[in-house]
Amino acid sequence: MSALLNLNGVSKVYPPPAAVAAVSDITFSVGVGESVAITGPSGSGKSTMLNLIGTLERPTSGSLSLDGQDMSRMPDRQLSGLRAWRIGFVFQEFHLLEHLTVLENVMTGLLYRGWTARRRRTAAIAAVEAVGLAARCTHRPSQLSGGERQRVAIARAMAGEPRILLADEPTGNLDSANGRAVMRLIASLADARTTVVVITHDPDVAATMGREIRLRDGRVVADSGRA
Repeated sequence: MSALLNLNGVSKVYPPPAAVAAVSDITFSVGVGESVAITGPSGSGKSTMLNLIGTLERPTSGSLSLDGQDMSRMPDRQLSGLRAWRIGFVFQEFHLLEHLTVLENVMTGLLYRGWTARRRRTAAIAAVEAVGLAARCTHRPSQLSGGERQRVAIARAMAGEPRILLADEPTGNLDSANGRAVMRLIASLADARTTVVVITHDPDVAATMGREIRLRDGRVVADSGRA
């Protein structure tokens, strides 16, 4: 299995007055098509890892690459393009726009690609159908259940066929039945095109992924994919 994501000695230290080392000397690789859970208690560095992998923050030291491109040293403009084309995000809070329909919300995930409205609409329809919400295209978020809202968020993240899908506590606002259904959907997205990384503190969520990387105090303390 070829590596899609590589972290080599990655650390993130926030400056004073906090002066906190959020993650320290993190090294691991994630292969194309893997499904990985990054787990750990509160304060272990999970959110910082999401921000670093998603290029929302830069490491203080070490290198981090996606598809062979060193993201830690890219100019901001190039990083924005990388996020738009290669990274999909799913968050606990859904972040749907209430005044837009399901289809329009999914289309917003493609705005930064410069595609025509027709092309964005075609891709959005395919994504909505893939998550089983074809009959809800014209509904607004207030007309959906929590599980359906999260499926819309997943469709928005997947509409552009990103190389990596990052999900941050994706079941945190769902009941157990909806949470299990959403995790089955997310796990099924890992294939030859897309790698899935889920940030979670929930062992049941982690169990749906093919691999678990456990953090504590900003360091990797266990990795089920490492011999």
